[in-house]
Amino acid sequence: MTKVATKTVFVCSVCGADFPKWAGKCEACGEWNSLKSMSVSTEKTRRSQESALSEPRSFTAITSKHKERLVSGITEFDRTLGGGMVAGSVILLGGDPGIGKSTLTLQICAEICRAHPDKSVLYFSGEESAEQIKLRADRLKINQPNLFFSEITSTEAIAKSVEKAKPVLAIIDSIQTAASERAETAPGSVSQLKESTFAFTETAKKNGITFLLIGHVTKEGVVAGPRLLEHMVDVVLYLEGDRYHNLRILRGIKNRFGSTNESGIFEMLEQGMKEVTNPSGLFLEERKIASPGSTVTAYLEGSRPFLVEIQALSSRTVFGYPKRTASGLDLNRLHLLLAVLSRQTGAGAESYDIYVNAVGGMKIAEPALDLAILTACASSLKQKCVLEQTVVFGEVGLAGEVRGVSQVEKRAAECVKLGFQKIIVPQSNFSALNKFAAKIKIVPVAFVKEAIAAALVK
Repeated sequence: MTKVATKTVFVCSVCGADFPKWAGKCEACGEWNSLKSMSVSTEKTRRSQESALSEPRSFTAITSKHKERLVSGITEFDRTLGGGMVAGSVILLGGDPGIGKSTLTLQICAEICRAHPDKSVLYFSGEESAEQIKLRADRLKINQPNLFFSEITSTEAIAKSVEKAKPVLAIIDSIQTAASERAETAPGSVSQLKESTFAFTETAKKNGITFLLIGHVTKEGVVAGPRLLEHMVDVVLYLEGDRYHNLRILRGIKNRFGSTNESGIFEMLEQGMKEVTNPSGLFLEERKIASPGSTVTAYLEGSRPFLVEIQALSSRTVFGYPKRTASGLDLNRLHLLLAVLSRQTGAGAESYDIYVNAVGGMKIAEPALDLAILTACASSLKQKCVLEQTVVFGEVGLAGEVRGVSQVEKRAAECVKLGFQKIIVPQSNFSALNKFAAKIKIVPVAFVKEAIAAALVK
């Protein structure tokens, strides 16, 4: 076989820009120590030859085709994608090791095989052997005859196998183990990831076959490899969660065929990933109502409203500088809110160590939680409980004003659904909640002082 002539270039692992020489800083994105060497072909490739034959066409001559979606049957997964997987699309699924990526993927394969007994699904794994995959399948009670497994890691061999078998779905577990002949570096390198992803994308578009690529993430929480990898695929999903909790959240980061405002909620059990249809109930099931420092708030995960408990604990500090700790919440935001609380109410937070927690292992960054965090802190400092069956939400400004939040109707509807009797909301959102007035008591507030007075037991 004739060896392909290559040259060495340096590619930024963050933005994908390439340079002829190494430098400490990427001139395109400004990142330091991000340039990695890779070998590229100096010959004109088949891809470039084919692309040269494509003539520009008028927009009026182009007909848009409605692409069929492949519904997995796992509602939370399909919702995140906007209704299912589009035929011919390439989906990248990332997540921490052990978070449940392979388990969820195997369940998706099984459901598709059950729904389409006349179709096949191919699962290529360079991470685990056939015996290991079979053990997991037995635990999940998966035994579909039209689900096929292979330990091939050669990118070109995988592409040929897929073109020959014509499955409805091809799984690559993981993209970091795929090795292309077009790159001379080790699997997982920048050039290998780029060439393999390009080859799989080309195969997917040409044959109308959906590819699901599983990817490792770095310590920063992004898929390992160049940022270019995320630009090359159609959909980017992240499976997130705390390994010490069973809850898993599937978030859409990029979606060319739908919204990224949707998310899927799962519970990791011995039997696999179980869909959580009522997340609010799961978060609140062990809540103790008569407890100072506990507040319920409504927040949005994409477009879905959830109710979650915010807990605060205050303890008089024995040092000159009080300690602040936030679990699942932004610590810098907590510092800001405690400064507002001290200035507006004289609560004396500067003399206490304060610990705040979002129950359930959730990581929440929405400003609508501001008022609930302040209420929980005030409740703990004053040792007064928040009124029973009360939900608090609203953004807080530095002057102590309570600002409006988005999609307030969805939040209120979730409160009504779970039987809460009172919601404390921003004044500017009050008019939008008139239709809920007969179902729940609505208390509008304009300032932090009013909200705390309305929320705490007298």
